[in-house]
Amino acid sequence: MSAIRSFEIPRDEFNGKLGGGFPAGSLVVIEGGSGGGKSTICQRITYGMIEEDTSVTFISTQLTTKGYINQMYSLDYPIAPHLLKGRLLYIPVIPLVQSAKSRIDFIERLMGAEELFEKDVIVIDTISSLIKYSANAEKSLDLISFFKKLNGMGKVIILTIEPSELGDELASMFRSSCDIYMSLRSKAMGAEVKRTVIVNKFTGAKGPVGQMIGFRIEPKVGLVVEIASVA
Repeated sequence: MSAIRSFEIPRDEFNGKLGGGFPAGSLVVIEGGSGGGKSTICQRITYGMIEEDTSVTFISTQLTTKGYINQMYSLDYPIAPHLLKGRLLYIPVIPLVQSAKSRIDFIERLMGAEELFEKDVIVIDTISSLIKYSANAEKSLDLISFFKKLNGMGKVIILTIEPSELGDELASMFRSSCDIYMSLRSKAMGAEVKRTVIVNKFTGAKGPVGQMIGFRIEPKVGLVVEIASVA
């Protein structure tokens, strides 16, 4: 098993700026407000990983399967071959998020769904939307220890969080228990939005890790790392 899960693609330096990839067995938390770029970051990392022959399950509260495929192709991340080969498993949970009844016991259901956790990497975008109705401190701890158990098997778990959906106590539980913690910041500058990944914590990096990585999202190009990031 590779010690580092790289998500290198030739046309951007994102993987290089993040130490050359995530160490196997990492719990990664990506935090940001609505529209901050969390999903695009996850899409970029997922594409890089499946291109490097790492299998990924992507659980999304944001997009239907068709919407996800269209979004990936609009960023020039062609994923159809990976979906067909089973290297990428995409699970939309929009109906689940909208149905009140299923939200209450969602954490238990998530932990019971073994087939979701068979791949090398599991992305849940956004975990806060899924658990905001069923999460209390005790259940969140159960979920975190469940993720840690998967980390112990070498799996990388990537969670995106919108802090306003969880409240301070639960959000800080996820922050303090993860190995890699990144927050996203967006700032309108004239006609464009300056986006920055702030790396707050990165345990076990193989190479140097940038503290602040400026990026933009371009149609047909995907994620572009800015040469000079604007704080």
